[in-house]
Amino acid sequence: MNRLPKINRRNFLRAAGVGLALPMLEGMKPFGRFSQLAASTTGQSAQKRLVCIGNPYGMVPQRFFPTAPGKDYLMPPLLSAMERHRNDFTIFSNFDHGVSGGHQAADTFLTGVKTMEAHAMPEGNISLDQKAAEFVGTQTRFPVLNLGVGGNCEMSWTRTSINVPTINKSREVFQRLFVEDTAVMKKRLGRKNKLQGSILDAINEQAHSLNRRLGNRDQDKLEEYLESIRDVEKRLKMNEHWLHEPKPAVGRESPEDGEFVESLPVFYDLMALALQTDSTRVITLEMPEGFDTTYLGLKNSYHGYSHHGQTPELLEGLTVIEAFMVESFSNFLDKLKGTELPEGGTLFDSTQILFGSGMGNGSSHSNKNLPIILAGGGYRHQGHVRLPEEKPKRVPLCNLYVTVLQSFGMETDVFNASTGTYNPFV
Repeated sequence: MNRLPKINRRNFLRAAGVGLALPMLEGMKPFGRFSQLAASTTGQSAQKRLVCIGNPYGMVPQRFFPTAPGKDYLMPPLLSAMERHRNDFTIFSNFDHGVSGGHQAADTFLTGVKTMEAHAMPEGNISLDQKAAEFVGTQTRFPVLNLGVGGNCEMSWTRTSINVPTINKSREVFQRLFVEDTAVMKKRLGRKNKLQGSILDAINEQAHSLNRRLGNRDQDKLEEYLESIRDVEKRLKMNEHWLHEPKPAVGRESPEDGEFVESLPVFYDLMALALQTDSTRVITLEMPEGFDTTYLGLKNSYHGYSHHGQTPELLEGLTVIEAFMVESFSNFLDKLKGTELPEGGTLFDSTQILFGSGMGNGSSHSNKNLPIILAGGGYRHQGHVRLPEEKPKRVPLCNLYVTVLQSFGMETDVFNASTGTYNPFV
């Protein structure tokens, strides 16, 4: 192995939004973990879409899960608003990630991996939406749209264990999607893109200079790193393209921001428009941990109701909150079904919609038996699928996520903590 000067991997170039760290080479001190910055954008599907919707406290199990498996189950109380979609979604019971920790483990909903354990995983704790967004790349103006209705969320994670920030105001969502940037703003963004390109040129030059002093194995690793830089360069070029591409015009005015109960239907409207205009093909939406429940005729907090301890009054209050979320979700499915695509079919047919939580039971802080619904996507839906409950036979939720990614168009047979592929729809 060639000798190198000691290089701290925490040293990186940072300017105008670009931060590129060197990969872990044998000639370097082990200062931590490196993850490639961008996945390949080749081979994406032009027709597939993915929406992931979650809440922080799960659902009341006895009011969410059907008592019988199969397609002829009696619709449980919390899902009564979903009756008209009965044949177009599948409920899963006994799905989880095999983790524990209550609120601290709830952020594993779309990852299957605790943040503190991400360093041991090949792709860290990258979330399902971010994985799909890497695949989409720059085909759409927004590879992914991460939304949180009025609060900070922890549902989306990069492969470097960074929590992806969300847009929390409906007005800002509308402006980003449908309101043209001013000439001054476009000029400023153009300068930023050029500066980023110059920085990448400098990184390329330094990396190639370093390459001459490396052993064969380190050269291979550095080549992988350079490939990731080339992907970032492609993204910068596409950013320049989207900078000059007019945003789609839609037949509605910018919404006014309101409380959660008022804003949630608006967010769903904007999500449907974002998919319809192909502004993005991947969206996440997370419910807040706290909001004004008086809009639902309640007087306690969402978190307070979640700790009901089977107290009838609190249990009924939580049911009101969760029923509102399900009803809003059901209305969103109506919108997707009612939106026809130029190439035929509807948005619902081409969109996989995942609804669930990283918390199974908020009252007991259990991360087991997560409330999971998968709707749309062109699947042959199976009603209620009851998976094995016994620990040795349990199926990781990440196995279903492999199927979701495959249906999205990706050629993969693994996702984070998966042990295989789970596809009950064939």
